[in-house]
Amino acid sequence: MAVSDWRSDGDGMCPQRLVLEHVTSRWGVLVLIHLLERPHRFSELRRAIGRVSEKMLTQTLQTLERDGLVHRDAKPVIPPRVDYSLTELGREAAEQVRALASWTERRMDAVENARRAYDEARA
Repeated sequence: MAVSDWRSDGDGMCPQRLVLEHVTSRWGVLVLIHLLERPHRFSELRRAIGRVSEKMLTQTLQTLERDGLVHRDAKPVIPPRVDYSLTELGREAAEQVRALASWTERRMDAVENARRAYDEARA
């Protein structure tokens, strides 16, 4: 796919760009990485991610579920139990996101050096 295919169509974003935005959103990245480990209940996922509101986590999970990346399994028990896991499509996306996160960890020193050099050049 050519880069020009990722332009806005005037009425909104192209579908690929929208999915990319969902996958790489602040909370989308963390949800995908945590669900790579194993399925999680909502409260487990919220604790694992930290500092995410219930509303934002709910919206993120719904968006990723709509995109076919997350599976929501509601069990008819009392109290209600809902587990979230990755679909095959979600696992593929999560592996890519995790690779980018790992690269960021490995290369953070280089990024910090570049930031310092940039700031010093403008001071």
